[in-house]
Amino acid sequence: VQLQASGGGLVQAGGSLRLSCAVSGSDFEVNTMGWYRQAPGKERGLVATITPSGSIINYGDSVKGRFTISRDNAKNTVYLQMTSLKSEDTAIYYCNVWVKFRNYWGQGTLVTVSS
Repeated sequence: VQLQASGGGLVQAGGSLRLSCAVSGSDFEVNTMGWYRQAPGKERGLVATITPSGSIINYGDSVKGRFTISRDNAKNTVYLQMTSLKSEDTAIYYCNVWVKFRNYWGQGTLVTVSS
């Protein structure tokens, strides 16, 4: 199973970015998909997760109301729409998926928010 994340970059505070993560190489249904992030000197933490039907979505406290996670099961892709970005959102963003009870991480995409 391979995860390919894209969409990171440099954005000014208050701006928006959309991350994508495409999953390939799986013969089984992709279960929960999500995004985590790690800022310099900090531990990796939850941004958002979404179940296959989209019925259960969890957000980290710091992104609630600003970020929206979604998925396209036909494309095995998860998205993260980020709005009202703040300098403290600067981090490497990692996508994460569960497939057949195994957990996989993407390579990470850097988001830099300038103030």
